[in-house]
Amino acid sequence: MTRETLGRSIKLCRTNQGLSQEDLAKKVKISPSYISLIEKGERDLPISMAQKIAEALGIPMSLLTFLAAEPGELKGVPEDVRDKLAGIAFKLLNAKQHA
Repeated sequence: MTRETLGRSIKLCRTNQGLSQEDLAKKVKISPSYISLIEKGERDLPISMAQKIAEALGIPMSLLTFLAAEPGELKGVPEDVRDKLAGIAFKLLNAKQHA
């Protein structure tokens, strides 16, 4: 996982819920520009802040990190298991969106 892939996973979760960067920033109590830099992978993200973002999005931190995993990091995990995990992750995202 890199800061770029983590940023993309945060953006994916945020946009899937129909939230703007400003909306998420208010929930986490940081600036929208900081959210933008995180999503673009231009800032390191402390674990404590990633946890706050996950909580603000109403999703487990583990979902953010799974979505941020690079293919090589899942080496050894059978492809059918990866596909099932990805399907579950997106179901969780969609469930949160419709909640």
